[in-house]
Amino acid sequence: MTQLVWFRNDLRIADNPALTAACENPGTVRACFILTPDQWQEHDWSPARVQIVIAHANALSGELARLGIPLSFIQAERFEDSLRKLQNHCTELGVETLHFNEEYGVNERRRDKTIKRRLDDLNIRVCKYRDQTVAPVGEILTQQHEPYSVFTPFSRRWRSWIDETRPGLLPVPKARGGAVIPEKIDTIPDAFRNAPPPLVPTGEHAAHDQLERFLEERGGDYKAQRDFPAIDGTSQLSPYLANGVLSGRQCLLAAQQAQGMGGNQEGLVTWINEIAWRDFYINILYHYPRTSMHRAFKPETEALAWNPPGEPFEAWKTGNTGVPIVDAAMRQLNQTGWMHNRLRMITAMYLTKNLFIDWRLGEAWFMSRLVDGFLASNNGGWQWSASTGTDAAPYFRVFNPVTQSERFDPDGDFIRHWVPELARLDNKRIHDPGAKGGVIPKGYPRQIVDLKESRKDAIARFQALKN
Repeated sequence: MTQLVWFRNDLRIADNPALTAACENPGTVRACFILTPDQWQEHDWSPARVQIVIAHANALSGELARLGIPLSFIQAERFEDSLRKLQNHCTELGVETLHFNEEYGVNERRRDKTIKRRLDDLNIRVCKYRDQTVAPVGEILTQQHEPYSVFTPFSRRWRSWIDETRPGLLPVPKARGGAVIPEKIDTIPDAFRNAPPPLVPTGEHAAHDQLERFLEERGGDYKAQRDFPAIDGTSQLSPYLANGVLSGRQCLLAAQQAQGMGGNQEGLVTWINEIAWRDFYINILYHYPRTSMHRAFKPETEALAWNPPGEPFEAWKTGNTGVPIVDAAMRQLNQTGWMHNRLRMITAMYLTKNLFIDWRLGEAWFMSRLVDGFLASNNGGWQWSASTGTDAAPYFRVFNPVTQSERFDPDGDFIRHWVPELARLDNKRIHDPGAKGGVIPKGYPRQIVDLKESRKDAIARFQALKN
């Protein structure tokens, strides 16, 4: 009888619970990956992400082939089609057990419940595993056995769980006979062909090299450098984490090992805290399904009367708002498929507080462009900025993008790179070219909204919710 591993958001052979469990059984082990381009479009997947997923899936096929495990690529359009084709695939192969690692969006959970019901009727076992987080989803609860809705107490309990449990890593399974010829996806679906060049190299080995380099060269300085977009101070591991080429556990244990080797502990502690944030947002997605259904975590904020998007939204999307740091960040996103995390907060808060445009539109735009678009983190970040989510910035805390620019891009290097119209301005004027009647360089717009007045208006609208 055959064990079948259904790969989804876990494109790796090391530390993979579903693959490890399947390989513990005697007999044949096979694998599959299902392409659902229409579903990807509905979920706002970007061409950059689809292309990197296909590249990693091809790399995974090669890694599995060396272990003697053939991976089949199944072509479908949507989740509904994928269920029928997966069911037929199981029947054709004589599958005894289907193994997969859980995903936590509403549509994904519904899909998985449906396939389990259908395979139960065929006497095919379905085994699912909790893989996306360091501590299994649902494990970190309050003393009242309720989910946390605030990050700080969640992170304290998360760290205690790690100290108590000392999670380990699953090894790469042993080869199951001779190597096989790997299948390969040769074509990119039409809707996803136009993408920027890859941000990071493809494959599991490249992911581990990137992790090792970051921890050796920049991990200790992470806290000091992470907020400065002109500095290469972040890990840039998010494209690997978003698609499960690296696991959160692998990142945590590598960081802990780096801590044991000395160096700047503060930087590594701060980076580990980012792993906790990722786990937190995945748990929110699991415990509060509405957050993956275009709903605010704070229900009362559903009553906010957002401005119609119109021309201001187009200016924001294209990087033509007249606020240099916002425009530089949006141009970076559009041209590379990635944006520095500090800039994600600045641009999101500018859209939701200064332009007062619905956060859901910004969330969808980011997903449609990001190479590392990951529902839990993207939704959590947008709702934080919009003051509609967990641990949200208080509605009266509104970033001033000019002040943020002066603080985190003090010499204007990042702005000069992405907004060449402003390259000749000095280090002070580049942050706000039109200040005090300054002459704005030709081709660059004036600010489309007054920052101070729009801030007051946003605060007033949130206050009105309480009346």
